[in-house]
Amino acid sequence: MKITLEPHKKVYFASDQHFGAPTPRESKVREEKFIRWLDEIKKDAQVLFLMGDLFDFWHEWHHVIPKGYVRVLGKLAELKDSGIELYMFVGNHDLWMKNYFEDEIGCTVFFDKQFFEINGKRFLLAHGDGLGPGDKGYKRMKKLFTNPLAQWAFRWLHPDIAMKVAIYLSTKNKMISGEEDKAFLGEDKEYLIIYSKAKLRTEKIDFFIYGHRHLPMMLDLQEGEHHAKYINLGDWISYFTYGEFAGETFELKTFVAPQKTI
Repeated sequence: MKITLEPHKKVYFASDQHFGAPTPRESKVREEKFIRWLDEIKKDAQVLFLMGDLFDFWHEWHHVIPKGYVRVLGKLAELKDSGIELYMFVGNHDLWMKNYFEDEIGCTVFFDKQFFEINGKRFLLAHGDGLGPGDKGYKRMKKLFTNPLAQWAFRWLHPDIAMKVAIYLSTKNKMISGEEDKAFLGEDKEYLIIYSKAKLRTEKIDFFIYGHRHLPMMLDLQEGEHHAKYINLGDWISYFTYGEFAGETFELKTFVAPQKTI
């Protein structure tokens, strides 16, 4: 897909908000901060990429969606209605998305990695779960969760029961981000870097952008004649980081909410 930026417009990227965790009350504070960021970028955003795990758990029945997140959903709808393009990647915590965001908000939803060309720069975009070597436990879990029979069985649970089970399992499984996500493991052990280097050997890509890892990082990669930037966007739990691309260079920034005035 190709995107040509209009003058003075930018592309923004954010990932791993995990709204709903660890409790609705604690999540609401982070939701409010995220909404303030959306208000901040509205003035110059042409495109917004949400790179996965917007929610700590999400499931859609035919006529029911999870309770909560009204202000977040409303703000995303407002951005879309104002002309900002919204692209949403499904993460490992919200992989049971169906068509709600496309039908009600107008987002384009992706279930796998995507290639974009933005102002002549080539991007590989993905949440990042299951890519590269390792992460075998998760890959087995994803096969189960994406199995049509498992999804059919879960859908037949009453939503109140289903949500209690799902929230428990989601919280139990690394709650929001595990201890291993707090330290850089080195280029030879970071599976998304290994995956990106393998891609760079055979394809010209300028920017690899992922979520999932929770640790914000931006590194230079080189494989033969090919050079690229590797970016992990961090999260909206500990870091409140986001990506900004204005046509040539990519910046990884931290959002500091302005003080409220009385």
